[in-house]
Order: sequence, then C-alpha cells, then structure tokens
Amino acid sequence: MRNIQILGVGCPKCKKLEENALAAAKEMNIEYEITKVTQVSEIMKYGVMVTPALVIDGDVKVAGKVPSVEEVKKILS
Repeated sequence: MRNIQILGVGCPKCKKLEENALAAAKEMNIEYEITKVTQVSEIMKYGVMVTPALVIDGDVKVAGKVPSVEEVKKILS
C-alpha cells in the first residue's frame, strides 16, 4: 500500500493536487491511503517551505507546484 500525503493549508492548488493524486492512484489501480497535512508545524517537519507538496511513502516528491495526473503516475511507478 502506498502512503500519499498532500501538504498544504487547503488552498485551491492543494485541492487540485489531491484530485490529481487520487486520479493517478485510481488509474494505476494501486492500493493507497491518502491523507492531508494542513498544520503548518507538521508541514515544516518535512522541510517544505512552499505548498502544495506531494509526499509518497514519507519522501517529498514535489513542492511548490501541482503536478499533472500523468506526472503523479510517473512518481508512483
């Protein structure tokens, strides 16, 4: 099971990243758990200074931009 985390305070870009991550995981038919991290103190523990950020299995993969569904699929594979 892949652990997907969306780091961000709930801005439109954060919501779009969540949508793209969900779509990518569903299209790839993988088992996943997705969580949102909205507390700034928790986000900072990942060393992320610009949101939104995508964290896969504890590793920050993208920060400060919204990757497309195709880009997320590449990250997950």
